[in-house]
Amino acid sequence: MEQEAVNQLQELDALPQPLGEYKQVDYWQAHINVLFYGLRGDQQRNFYQTFASADYRLAHALAAHYYDQVTKRETSAKRQASTDNRDSESSSPLTSHLSPLTVMEWGAGIGALAACFLSHLKHLDKDGTVYPRVRYVLVDSHQQALDQARAHPDLAPHLSQVEFLCADVQHLETVGDGTVDRIICNELWNELPTKLLVKKGADFEEEHLRPNLSERKSAAIADWSGFVRAFEAKNIEALKQFPAFLDDLVWEREYHKVEWKDVPFRKTITEFLKRIDDEVLVPVNVGACNSLKEAKRVLAPDAVGFSSFDAGTADMKVLNDPEKPCYGQFGGQYSFMVNLALLEAVVTHLGIRSTTIETQREFVGSRLGTNVMTLMDLLASHPAVGTKLQPWELDRLAIRTIRALNETYESPYQRKLEFPLRKEMPQEERDAAQGTLLSLKPNGIPDTVAYLTEEELSRAQPALEELGYDRDSILMALGAPPSPVEYHHFFFRP
Repeated sequence: MEQEAVNQLQELDALPQPLGEYKQVDYWQAHINVLFYGLRGDQQRNFYQTFASADYRLAHALAAHYYDQVTKRETSAKRQASTDNRDSESSSPLTSHLSPLTVMEWGAGIGALAACFLSHLKHLDKDGTVYPRVRYVLVDSHQQALDQARAHPDLAPHLSQVEFLCADVQHLETVGDGTVDRIICNELWNELPTKLLVKKGADFEEEHLRPNLSERKSAAIADWSGFVRAFEAKNIEALKQFPAFLDDLVWEREYHKVEWKDVPFRKTITEFLKRIDDEVLVPVNVGACNSLKEAKRVLAPDAVGFSSFDAGTADMKVLNDPEKPCYGQFGGQYSFMVNLALLEAVVTHLGIRSTTIETQREFVGSRLGTNVMTLMDLLASHPAVGTKLQPWELDRLAIRTIRALNETYESPYQRKLEFPLRKEMPQEERDAAQGTLLSLKPNGIPDTVAYLTEEELSRAQPALEELGYDRDSILMALGAPPSPVEYHHFFFRP
């Protein structure tokens, strides 16, 4: 009993060490984003992967949609101009085909989406009427991300048409009004400033955070005051001299009344929050709201439009659920659920009449003319998933599933599948898994975050059944309704 009491006292003494004061969530979110990209920007895929990190199908769907919309618009314009010329007996030549087309991608990622978009657009544009006119502008607030995107090998053939702009998408001062034809915003909204608000009767409060470092990690830092100064100043070079710490941050929370002077679209947000139950925390993506205002400003009147792809919900029942996941942490960085219902209200406030919200899977499938599902959805349909399998056994299933699919799957790109094996995997299984990974063809399944078509699944069905998959379960997964929080496509025209 005496030793137990000593242990309890030691645990009480082992408290986290404060690194700053209580501030609004979006303040510390922006602070940590700077540190994350400065310290881990080149390791981003180790912590989370997007649907465009290695897979190509979202980019191809976007390219197909863009080519279709541009050709339809210009065919209509030529037809109208021909009619006008006949009416006016004018013989002036049509020059619309000479106009440049500015496509912007907000959030550079690793450059894969841009590379696949441009490659597929060039493939579709047999007559060379669209691709040569495209000026593709990659926008990111972190120069490290732009440098990484510039170095993507598949982007090299297109670099003469690519520009890189280091800027915040909430404030694109160097981009003129009405100069952009298309904006693609892929998994960026969840990183933009987000507040967590809660309604309490007639009042509104927001969550404040205070960062601390775990006792174990703080004990490993000899120059504590120097570390704190570097953390506060976001001094990346100084922080690189200390042990890695982002995974060891501990956050304290408290709530204060909202300082509305710092919140854009106050009336729209307060009206929206009246639809939320008391004491239910809700993400308010203020950065996304600001980005919508900028998108409307820079898009041309006849632009193809704005598309954002991100995880979130437009369902008020989900938003009213006190147990919903408002955010997650990946490598120390906060990633917030996107409140699509609120953003739809903001779009209405901005005077935009045409808005579409659909699942990302619906967008990809409809533009490619087939049903699609993700590899992760396929794995989840296996009867062994949900039983008491060890994590390494799930990894083994994933590798075997990828090998089975690769018998019929053919990608137009060469990709090396990155699949780190768990340390706890038995050595014999590890050797077998490593052998399988080394034997995979370079144009096979590129990533565990990848889309599969219904046709590919059908052709691979015999090999999948040998692994225990059930055909009916796969068909059910193909037609399954979206999850409460799902990857969505948010689209509008100016």
